Amino acid sequence: MLATSPLLLILPFFQAILGTPISIGSILGGLGTTTSSGTPTSLSQDTVNANFLRPAQFSRVAYCSTGAVTNWQCGGPCSDMGNDIEVLQAGGDGGSIPLYFIAHDPSTQSIVVAHEGTDPHSLLSILNDVEFPLVSLNSSRFPSANGENVQVHDGFQQTFERTADSVLAGVQNGLASKGVSKVLVTGHSQGAAIAMMDAVMLRQDLDPSVEITTTVFGLPRGGNPAWADFIDATLGTTMAHMTNQDDPVPLVPPQLIGYQHPSGEVHIRAVDANGDATDVVACPGQENENCSDGNSFLESSVQNHLGPYLENVQIGDMVPAVQEKEIVLLDSGLGKVVFFVVGRSLHIGPRSCS
Repeated sequence: MLATSPLLLILPFFQAILGTPISIGSILGGLGTTTSSGTPTSLSQDTVNANFLRPAQFSRVAYCSTGAVTNWQCGGPCSDMGNDIEVLQAGGDGGSIPLYFIAHDPSTQSIVVAHEGTDPHSLLSILNDVEFPLVSLNSSRFPSANGENVQVHDGFQQTFERTADSVLAGVQNGLASKGVSKVLVTGHSQGAAIAMMDAVMLRQDLDPSVEITTTVFGLPRGGNPAWADFIDATLGTTMAHMTNQDDPVPLVPPQLIGYQHPSGEVHIRAVDANGDATDVVACPGQENENCSDGNSFLESSVQNHLGPYLENVQIGDMVPAVQEKEIVLLDSGLGKVVFFVVGRSLHIGPRSCS
């Protein structure tokens, strides 16, 4: 019989299912890293819906096929937003190039860029996430970061580069053809990390008169503290990343190996039976320990990564269906460990197997 060590159970689960490597240090809370302890501020339902609902809906649509998005016939995700959205460009293959689209939203008179997140049913998509070492930010793409020692997630940067030129050209064309001067950049999970890089690129390359809003969901850490500072300096208060309850994805990759979130977190503390967020707070500083940074992997819920975020909006389908109380035996490198999952949630307990 093999006894279960709760501390070790997380390592193989998130590496295999979420596509993001985990070290023991991340479970210990990122010892020696920068955090904030500022008191979060409650946000009203009206404020939350006005700023986050429509971006969440666009992020949900980004998981639909290119054909469905182009024709704006993706079922509920499209119909919930109305029939006046004009898709200007759509691309990606759902693998090495995650799906994305650029659209004109008449209701907000803006050009929207939305990116698909991680799909574990696609091996190539997972491999993007597994390329987790920090590498230097592309100085030719981001010249204003020269000399700042900015480093980013290798896989995220490679994925971003595959669509960066198309996204920039598509947004420029959209702004010119529609006569608007606002851009919304959004995405979920890995798509949130790519959207963040898009937003920084667009802010550097578009005319300063263009208003860029960046609103993303379930953002994993995308780079080192210098990258977090660079995002803060470039995007400022026009950027927000929403985290949902006990979602584990914002905790990876771990701070212990040099990763850091930017400011701008908005954290959902509670959701009611109707899927409405009932307790939402704005979290000051980077890595606020009173928000997602204070979460524990031992109480994490992968379902929270999917939602609901606002008005019962579920985003993506990251986790393959699993059997109730499925036992999984994997070798973490620290000895063989056992864990079990129920539905889409990880559960830790005194279990063993032969």
